[in-house]
Amino acid sequence: MDLQSLQERIALYNDEQAFKELYYLFYNKLFHFAYAFIKNKERAEEITEDVFINLWRNRSHLTEIKNLKVYLYTATKNSSLNYIAKRAHEITTAPYDDISIDIAEYDATPEQIMISSEMLKKLNKAIDELPPRCKIIFKLIREDGLRYKEVAEILSLSVNTIDAQMAIAVKRIAMSINLEFKNLSRLKEFISKKN
Repeated sequence: MDLQSLQERIALYNDEQAFKELYYLFYNKLFHFAYAFIKNKERAEEITEDVFINLWRNRSHLTEIKNLKVYLYTATKNSSLNYIAKRAHEITTAPYDDISIDIAEYDATPEQIMISSEMLKKLNKAIDELPPRCKIIFKLIREDGLRYKEVAEILSLSVNTIDAQMAIAVKRIAMSINLEFKNLSRLKEFISKKN
């Protein structure tokens, strides 16, 4: 799906079908991203809907957005943090340290079929036990397919911080599933596919 084409169709032609395609492409990912912050399904749904409503209202400016994916995640993050700020001021001082995010189970791919189901269980358990900041960065990169630079922009962190957090994640996962460091390169390829 070419995001640039969808942006142009929405901005220049008020194309509702293109908007629906964009909505279905990103809704679930943005909903889970909002839910990671606020832990309230109804409010996460409202935040996600509001992001798309605002996008439609301001559609004439869509062609000015250079990276629509980053824009949508950033808008969702900002709306979530605004909600948190309204609920409790102290939470906004360290929003990433208090995030508990659920990592979806991986679908079996040819690469993953090679890993036994027991190893996959250990891997998912290790991911679930990552520190909150590591876990959200890992999720955005590995599950949502974002690049390090995009995640850095979304979370207002440096690319070096993202890289360091992914290194921590890979090391902790490897230690958790009892891999020796000499076997770590295959796990790194599987986990951290750096874009």
